[in-house]
Amino acid sequence: MIDAKNYVEIMGEKIPLDLYIGGKWIDTEEKFPVTNPATEEIIAHMPSASATHALSALTFATEVQKSWANWAPRKRANLFHQAYQLLIQKAEIFAHVMTLESGKPLTEAKAEFALSTDFFLWYAEQIAHLHGTYAHGSNGGYRVIATHHPVGPSFLVTPWNFPFLMIARKGGAAMAAGCTVITKSARETPLTSALFVKTLIEAGFPEGVINLLHTKNSAEVSTSLITDKRLKKISFTGSTGVGSSLLGQAAKNIINSSMELGGDGPYVVLNDADIDVAVKHAVICKFRNAGQACVAANRIILEEKIAAEFTEKFVAEVKKMKVGNGLDQVDLGPIISEKQLKNTEELVSTLNNMGGKLLTGGNRLPQKGFFYEPTVFKLDNYESDFCNQELFAPIAVLYTVKDAQEAINFANRTNYGLSAYLFTNDINHAIALSESLEFGMVGINRGIMADPAAPFGGIKSSGIGREGGHDGIYEFLEQQYLALTVDETKVK
Repeated sequence: MIDAKNYVEIMGEKIPLDLYIGGKWIDTEEKFPVTNPATEEIIAHMPSASATHALSALTFATEVQKSWANWAPRKRANLFHQAYQLLIQKAEIFAHVMTLESGKPLTEAKAEFALSTDFFLWYAEQIAHLHGTYAHGSNGGYRVIATHHPVGPSFLVTPWNFPFLMIARKGGAAMAAGCTVITKSARETPLTSALFVKTLIEAGFPEGVINLLHTKNSAEVSTSLITDKRLKKISFTGSTGVGSSLLGQAAKNIINSSMELGGDGPYVVLNDADIDVAVKHAVICKFRNAGQACVAANRIILEEKIAAEFTEKFVAEVKKMKVGNGLDQVDLGPIISEKQLKNTEELVSTLNNMGGKLLTGGNRLPQKGFFYEPTVFKLDNYESDFCNQELFAPIAVLYTVKDAQEAINFANRTNYGLSAYLFTNDINHAIALSESLEFGMVGINRGIMADPAAPFGGIKSSGIGREGGHDGIYEFLEQQYLALTVDETKVK
């Protein structure tokens, strides 16, 4: 029984419009609106948490941390599997909610749901397989025993561009590891988080294990938690600027931190690449979620012999893209907000002023909603600092280079190091060049890389730590070493 005081009904599902703290749904006087970016209509009014609410959530998370950590692995795994089955039953509802509040096409929302639940299932399957090690001490006389313990109450900060993937990937790993969590939803997309938490409650997750905060006072809420010594972990996905600020605050109490930050994804296409494949993946990699993705193709770098062919085919495909409400049959939905739309217009102005050649698009669509045409520029000047800027918009920028080495040098000339892409039919070339790319992830002849079995994350200004793969759950575990003395002379 979900006893939320306020809710909005979508596709027959009552989605709570309250905070969830210590097993109770809590309303607040201060509210903020959630807007459908395709229609500019207000979907709901959400409660805005204060620092007091945040610290209350931390109190409950701290109180139940020990009991949750002590759950038998199989018992916790069974609970996860039960939650997974309930999530699957609500697939259509989750996709619809994501499209309403984020604007992404329904096909993309369904794909995000599938990937998100795959991550949740991955962690469910890891719970009973977190093994330590046992070995002889190097000089004999004792044993080296290594084990793991949950790091403790964790603060999870999720972004708006992938509202279900981020809470499922972070929350799944943290709770599977035995940590209690306080999740702060993105202001633009809180309903997806609310539906996720409601589903876990229906599955039987204990009170205090998961707590949910919505707020328009993000800095106040985050600071109150990070400066409290009871918090043991922060996992953040968002901009490099905000991530750097949070790391600075976390440094005071030496809080365990994972950061998945901005990207500047170079998309390198070499002369021997399959151009049709490269074009197909470039359209997906660049324009998925209207370009609002940290792993989007930010700089499309073309070796000169194939530049003209790629450009012609790529522009032709972009011109075919249908823009509109994500609930309809479209290829591209709206940008998330009026503010983000203005940022897109400023980017186009900057590219024009830099001498960029506009190949298609370049205009806001004259209709209700935050719609912008898929846009392609060709830029000859790649010495500018602009080439080290995350676009986060439905804008593709094409560059031409003389050879593969120049392509790699240009790709690496960035402060970011999240994802890069390389298209070539020479496997030896692919391996050698990929290893020289200074990025945490490299897609070879493919533009989509996220997978539950793979470690997702970057280097340099793109972050610290990994989500998913074998390592994802260990981000929420602390290793402990036990040195056990053994008198081997008594062994006969």
